[in-house]
Amino acid sequence: MNDKTFTKLEFDKILESVKAFAVSDKTKAELNFSIVETDPGTIVKNIEEVDDASSMLRYRHVELGGISDIKPFVKRAEIGSILGVSDFNKIKSILNRKQMLHTLINAFEEDEVFLSNIKPYITELEDIHFLYKRITETVDEVTVLDHASPELLRIRRKIGSEEQKIRERLNDIVRKNQRKLSDSIITMRNGRYVIPVNVDYRSEFKGIIHDSSQSGQTIYVEPSAIVDMTNNITRLKEQEEAEITRILSELTERVNEVAHDLYEYNTNLHHIDFVFAKAKYGAHIKGTKPLISEDDSIRLIGAYHPLIDSETVVKNDIVVEPETKAVIITGPNTGGKTVTIKTVGLSVLMAQAGIPIPARDGSSIAVFKNVYADIGDEQSIEQSLSTFSSHMTNIADILKRVDDESLVILDELGAGTDPEEGAALAISIIEYLLDKDAKIISTTHYPQLKSFSYTRDDVINASVEFDVSTLSPTYRLLMGIPGKSNAFEISNKLGLDHGVIDRARSLTGRDNMEVNDMITALERHTTLAREHEQDTHELMREAEALQKELKESNEQFTKFKDKLIQNAEDEANRIVKQRELEAAEIIKELEMMKELGADSIQEHEIIKAKKELSDSYYQRDIKKDVRNEKVETLNVGDEVDVLTYGQKGEIIGLNGDEVTVQMGIIKMKLDKSEVKKRKASKPQKPVTIRQNKTHVSRSLDLRGERYEDALIRLEHYLDQVLLSNYSDVEIIHGKGTGALQKGVQQYLKRHPKVSSFRGGMPSEGGFGVTIVEMK
Repeated sequence: MNDKTFTKLEFDKILESVKAFAVSDKTKAELNFSIVETDPGTIVKNIEEVDDASSMLRYRHVELGGISDIKPFVKRAEIGSILGVSDFNKIKSILNRKQMLHTLINAFEEDEVFLSNIKPYITELEDIHFLYKRITETVDEVTVLDHASPELLRIRRKIGSEEQKIRERLNDIVRKNQRKLSDSIITMRNGRYVIPVNVDYRSEFKGIIHDSSQSGQTIYVEPSAIVDMTNNITRLKEQEEAEITRILSELTERVNEVAHDLYEYNTNLHHIDFVFAKAKYGAHIKGTKPLISEDDSIRLIGAYHPLIDSETVVKNDIVVEPETKAVIITGPNTGGKTVTIKTVGLSVLMAQAGIPIPARDGSSIAVFKNVYADIGDEQSIEQSLSTFSSHMTNIADILKRVDDESLVILDELGAGTDPEEGAALAISIIEYLLDKDAKIISTTHYPQLKSFSYTRDDVINASVEFDVSTLSPTYRLLMGIPGKSNAFEISNKLGLDHGVIDRARSLTGRDNMEVNDMITALERHTTLAREHEQDTHELMREAEALQKELKESNEQFTKFKDKLIQNAEDEANRIVKQRELEAAEIIKELEMMKELGADSIQEHEIIKAKKELSDSYYQRDIKKDVRNEKVETLNVGDEVDVLTYGQKGEIIGLNGDEVTVQMGIIKMKLDKSEVKKRKASKPQKPVTIRQNKTHVSRSLDLRGERYEDALIRLEHYLDQVLLSNYSDVEIIHGKGTGALQKGVQQYLKRHPKVSSFRGGMPSEGGFGVTIVEMK
């Protein structure tokens, strides 16, 4: 690859955009053309690291401020040069940033979001937090702290005391001589305390003159009374500087002791900045993680040029199968051909640089050792039209270098010369590249290249769509269909005389007309097929998601069932074991009684022992202790609720406080308090049900949503649920990493109208569903 290719494809502009998201100048300098890798293993590793960073950014803001290049400071420490306060602050910042990232990664893992690709860059660094603590205790943003050492604190307190004495002495002099002074202030000249004396009273003040005003009317005098005191402060400040130098020297030695670890901190944290810059840019353009294909194919789904606003740009599916070696794109000028081939080239370079690509999830890219581009600048505002000779010079250089691991992108191949010769040259160049087994994407205006693809199985046509009704391109790419001339239709729309158009049609060959008709039909069918394909993909996606959910639910149900069975078996074994022990005790007692003599074993004792053994079985009593507190008059034929058994029945006999009740095929004698007379059924009145105009579902599906969008949808949905008076609803968030489930449940905890919530049972969707009870 060469710089010309990167510039032609505008990859340099992509890098400038990525640099805007980097923190350190060192990182920005490393974001150059060399980041485009050619080793598949390295490329996959880089993509996975950026994907980890993208995952972190989706859930939280990650602050990387404070990362700067500390390598020069560490080198100075190694050679014995004393570092300054600002140097230590930069080292402290990078140590602090490492600690913050370590805490953040642990927090993600607690939420079951595992960042295995980024984590080692932080967790494998040696713990030298003691240095951060020592720097914090020694310096602030601008100076060495008073408490950095006891000696420094003593000296500074002494300086403060001496300065206070000087100010008090000078204030006394000023107060007594205000008339003789130009101003009643104390100031400093040459680091000495002075007072402004009117020159007329110079002889009345003993001391040293340090300065005078421009007018000469004021002289600045250091009174003799404070000269010795000021000299004392000067000596103290010399001691202060010596102590500061000693403290900084000692702290520099601590840096030297962990120099190797600091180099690793510097390297790893700059790599983190490098990775996050790419991830932040990917989020900015709404890019996605590219997959690396192993079959020499390019599959870009919903691809768009990253330098065009993703909200307004037309997105296209660009698919080049492994068996396809060349794609020839035709269509009108300004129809989007050049943008399309640049999109392919940029997507390849961005993927190989580990940058999220401008396409939808599931897009894949083959790895190329070399990418070559010859793109005309007809649509470039920044450059003028390239000549035919300059194009041929560039192409000639490409033909010398190309091999079977190359992607070649050619714009308007053969343009700028005689059409017949240009078309022949274009076909020859493509054939040469095909013989080299390179991957080719080319645009052209020559009709001869449309038919060229039908002579080879490894070449396909494509075109950019043109809407004749509006006389404007749609910017949609049609794979497998060559572009057709719209000259007659455009001329008719523009009001050209019909006779002229009909004459032109008669001069056009019959074969050409049939080809255009065929292309028109292909375009119509392709457009219809694309619409159906989108619907089919959506249905397939839903079906796959449902199948996956059913499979997971079935697996959960099977595990749950097996667990219940296992628990039941364990409990049964425990009960049987306990009963065996109790039976053994009973048998042991019987044997002991037998040893005392057969006559001593009474029949009632044997019966009692048998009963104890029988009582060891667990029996479920279906009778409930429920009574009717109201005394009612009961008659034969009354329908009653049997409270103690939870059944309905009819009274068929009365005997004092005892009633005989028929419950199905069972007759039972019960106490009157065990039954309750049923009310006679009344004819039901018609009920008018007023329905809301808007139907609100009892479930909300948040799967596939971004974290922030999901919570917004949840908030709106709960408002609708309250208006619909639902008592319970279900929120479907899927399992995934568990982050969305946690976010949903944290939101539900704070919602004032949510009574309670729980995870779904296996039959309700398991861990992928939360059931919400409303107040």
